Amino acid sequence: MKRNLAPIALTLLLAACAPMSIYYRPGAPVAQMEKDTTLCEIQALKQAPVATQIRQMPPVYVPGRRVCDAQGNCWVRPGFWRQGEIYTVDANASLRARAKSLCMAEKGYSPVSLPPCPPEVKSATPPGVTTVLPQLTQNACVIRNKGGSWQIVTR
Repeated sequence: MKRNLAPIALTLLLAACAPMSIYYRPGAPVAQMEKDTTLCEIQALKQAPVATQIRQMPPVYVPGRRVCDAQGNCWVRPGFWRQGEIYTVDANASLRARAKSLCMAEKGYSPVSLPPCPPEVKSATPPGVTTVLPQLTQNACVIRNKGGSWQIVTR
């Protein structure tokens, strides 16, 4: 059971270190931004539905090789073909992302990526949750809280 939790813990740890990407409009309530994002995702999904395609990498030829035993008897093992990997692709994924971005732009949002706050900023900032998107500065950063909430810090 503990072994199964390790990948989850590692994923959460890495997510805490990664920049946070959101749609941003100064003064917008976070709840409204999240609602608008969801509505735009739904609209984009209707405009560019999932179009799963099954694809296959090309096969690879592994050439034969010469093999010898301890007595000096040699022979050639024949080459063979290795089947290419089979994978799936959503052919509309990039179109759907563009449709979502266009929808959010029409609502006045632009995408931003906020770096995580350094430890000294995090320890000096009183705990809180951002409920209204503040005016961003060059040094703005984000503190991720437990439970999925976050706090934007403008320094």
